[in-house]
Amino acid sequence: MSAEIEHDEPLTQAIRLREQKNAQAHEQLLALAARYPQDTAIAYQTAWSHDSLGLEAQAVPFYERALEGPGLPAEYRHGAFVGLGSTLRVLGRYEAARGVLRLGLEEFAHDASLLTFLAMTLYNLGDSREAVRTLLKVTAATSADHQVQAYRPAIEYYADHLDETE
Repeated sequence: MSAEIEHDEPLTQAIRLREQKNAQAHEQLLALAARYPQDTAIAYQTAWSHDSLGLEAQAVPFYERALEGPGLPAEYRHGAFVGLGSTLRVLGRYEAARGVLRLGLEEFAHDASLLTFLAMTLYNLGDSREAVRTLLKVTAATSADHQVQAYRPAIEYYADHLDETE
C-alpha cells in the first residue's frame, strides 16, 4: 500500500473531526504530521488545527512546511497563504506577514481575502493610506450592496486619490 493511500483515510477522518469541533482531530493530525512530515496537505491541515485552537505560534512551521513542499492543491495553497499571513500578523510579525500575503497575491491575484489581510497588516505597519486604498478596492470589487456598486467607479477612483480635493 502506498504512503499516500495509507494516510488518505486517516486524514479525511481527522478533517471531519475538526469540522465537528472534536478535540481528537488535533491529536490525529499531529500524529499524521509526525508520520508523514513531507506531506503538504497534512502539514496544512495540522496548521489549520493549531490556528483553530488559538495555537498560532505552533501553526507557523506547519504552514511553512505546507507552502515549501510540492504538490499542495491550489485550494489548500491559498488557505495556507491566508492562514500563515494572518497568523504572522496576529503574532506581531508584520513584515513577515506582508511578505507572505504579497507572495500569495502573486499566485492568487486580486484575491479579496489576501488583500483584506494585507490591508490589516499595512495598517499595523503604519501605512494607513495603502490599507484604506486596499480595503476600498476590495469593497468596490466584492460588495453586493446596490449602493456600493452604484458608486463603484467613484470608489475605485478615490481609492487611488484619497487626498484629492477641488
